[in-house]
Amino acid sequence: MNSIAHATSMDLQRILCIGGGPAGLYFALLMKARNPALKITVVERNRPFDTFGWGVVLSDQTLANLRAADAESAALIGDDFHHWDDIQVFFKGRQVRSGGHGFCGIGRKRLLNILQERCLALGVELVFETDVTDDQALAAKYEADLVIASDGLNSRIRQRYAEVFQPDIDLRQCRFVWLGTHQTFDAFTFAFEQTEHGWFQAHAYQFDKDTSTFIVETPEAVWQAHGLDRMEQPEAIAFCEKLFAKYLDGHSLISNATHLRGSANWIRFPRVVCEHWTHRVDVGGRSVPVVLMGDAAHTAHFSIGSGTKLALEDAIDLANEFAAGGSTDQVLEQYEARRSVEVLKIQNAARNSTEWFENVPRYTGMEIEQFAYSLLTRSQRISHENLRLRDTKWLGGYEQWLAGGKAVAPMLMPLKVRGLELKNRILVSPMATYSAVDGVPQDFLLVHLGARALGGAAMVFVEMTSPTPEGRITPGCTGLYNDAQQAAFQRIVDFVHTQSSAKIAMQLGHSGPKGSTQVGWEGTDEPLPSGNWPLLAASALPYGEQNQLPAAITRAEMDTLRDQFVASTRRTAEAGFDWLELHCAHGYLLSAFISPLTNLREDEYGGSLENRCRYPLEVFRAMRAAWPADKPMSVRISAHDWAQGGNTDADAVAIARFFKDAGADFIDVSSGQTTRAAKPVYGRMYQTPFADRIRNEVGISTIAVGAITEADQANSIIAAGRADLCAIARPHLADPAWTLHEAAKLQSRAVDWPKQYLSGRDQMYREIAKQQQMAAAATAAMAAAQGEETH
Repeated sequence: MNSIAHATSMDLQRILCIGGGPAGLYFALLMKARNPALKITVVERNRPFDTFGWGVVLSDQTLANLRAADAESAALIGDDFHHWDDIQVFFKGRQVRSGGHGFCGIGRKRLLNILQERCLALGVELVFETDVTDDQALAAKYEADLVIASDGLNSRIRQRYAEVFQPDIDLRQCRFVWLGTHQTFDAFTFAFEQTEHGWFQAHAYQFDKDTSTFIVETPEAVWQAHGLDRMEQPEAIAFCEKLFAKYLDGHSLISNATHLRGSANWIRFPRVVCEHWTHRVDVGGRSVPVVLMGDAAHTAHFSIGSGTKLALEDAIDLANEFAAGGSTDQVLEQYEARRSVEVLKIQNAARNSTEWFENVPRYTGMEIEQFAYSLLTRSQRISHENLRLRDTKWLGGYEQWLAGGKAVAPMLMPLKVRGLELKNRILVSPMATYSAVDGVPQDFLLVHLGARALGGAAMVFVEMTSPTPEGRITPGCTGLYNDAQQAAFQRIVDFVHTQSSAKIAMQLGHSGPKGSTQVGWEGTDEPLPSGNWPLLAASALPYGEQNQLPAAITRAEMDTLRDQFVASTRRTAEAGFDWLELHCAHGYLLSAFISPLTNLREDEYGGSLENRCRYPLEVFRAMRAAWPADKPMSVRISAHDWAQGGNTDADAVAIARFFKDAGADFIDVSSGQTTRAAKPVYGRMYQTPFADRIRNEVGISTIAVGAITEADQANSIIAAGRADLCAIARPHLADPAWTLHEAAKLQSRAVDWPKQYLSGRDQMYREIAKQQQMAAAATAAMAAAQGEETH
């Protein structure tokens, strides 16, 4: 048992905050305001009322949180804020302006001065010009019961206890410099300028009556190509002034970091995340908790303006938790658990935003209308309908521009691919139903696909279907290698074509090392208890320890299998399918060739990525030659293995380029499932950034799939040019008419279905869905009026 005494939150008498930034100061004043008996000390290395930095940005929502936490300091902060609603984007000699974004700017120095003054008024002791080298010695000096490590981005305390806190620091790819100017901007301004070496961007916003923050950012390679790494500050600032002269209107750029030499003021943003936020240390025989707060615990890229927000909300959360009572350990455990989740949400959004600015050339082929929309929605936190709430007129104009005529919800815009016309941008993704008998689809699949074809989607996908008996995933999976199977599929195709305006697609694939497994509800990817059939793979590696050991496919077997894929392709065409997809993802046979984790071959089909793609491309080309020229073909790939040493999205770009050159019309962008060691980072639309990168770097159309659950998300993806189609799986399982129901929600707006692409039956089902939506809304309104809870 630990002999060091543990204090409870009720025993808390003395608090030491190391670091006088927003987190430490705000936590000190909140705790002192709620319990004046506490002795709280904030130790800061800089001089009194001195700080570095220019302006900081807070949203209207964060201001509301500050008012709830401490109305007096919030009022002082609010009085000094410069508020703006508009965002203005300058790109290729044109500009776009949208409103309703609701942000406030304040000088960092002024913000800290307000918090310092409030602390002094409440009786918090502020100790300046003290560089803390030993937190334990300082804690002993002040007899602290709690130490708040708010010592910033380069936290010494975090570094001292790194073994416990387990920080993960990721230096991002761009260099940026934080400058100021007396040019004032009446909107948050993004300005993009191209040089002979690449793109620079400025992030500019006003934070007091005559001063603005002006951040200049560019990729490392571009920064070095211009020699900025070798310039002293005055020369580099002159370079930036010249580059962005048209936006500065004769005003200079100013540095407040003149103590730095050379190019030291140009930094790469460090994304910080810690596995743990609290640690107890022995201070004179007492167990004193040391708690990370603010930038010491986490950072969020400046492009979403959330660093100060996170610091202040850390302070609010911990102060509230102490006010609620409980033991100190309970308080700290709940603080860490809750804040780490909130920070993860912000950091996920910040990662998307960071990567957008790191890859500006990816989007420079767009017109400014779509470029600006992509920028505004880059974090995936701001959605299509959220933009409508902010600026209805602007978004309506953008929808009209995107549709090339009358405004249409982006997901409802038609699309022509080769000789095929899709009535909208929503697909029913391939989903295994495990309902076949000897590979022959049964009535269940007819009903399943038929219902969804009537549900408003542009096209329904058949589940992965094998060209051979041994290529099935489970005994309940479909095949297309005999006449009975072809006839059963043709019956489904005929139903879709005669009873709906939807199209239907076949997905062909071979299970490889993941075959001969149980149906999904019995045990996903688990081998059959008996009756297993032999497996083939790129290399003799089992999918998992419990899975069967496959044989490495020989060249002769590769020839045979290629021809079997071609035979199934011809059967697909004869059955009347509109679209054909080759499955090269999720660890199945062709995917196992592509991933370095599952391809250990030493012949011409192993080694380099080009070699690993050789056989999948051979199969694809043979299928493309056999498939009608006027019908589209797509390829599903795993864009990321999510495992050490596996393929990443950079590899996915090369893979997509190979298939584009081979004649693919679309890349269906999934990820993972190539190894049991995969550790995906899940979240809303978590695979969409891969589709975005492939589409805009390779120049091939993409299908986005994965955790897309709302029309709002699909509209955002299509409108931003992140993908051309959205494949929806689970929502269509729960609701076959998901597309119709989501479209019905949009009917309150001035956008509608493109009627020329609707059949009479489609219009009937659309009206039914609209009436159902109206009935549901009426029921909810009645329940709310009666004070009832609806589910």
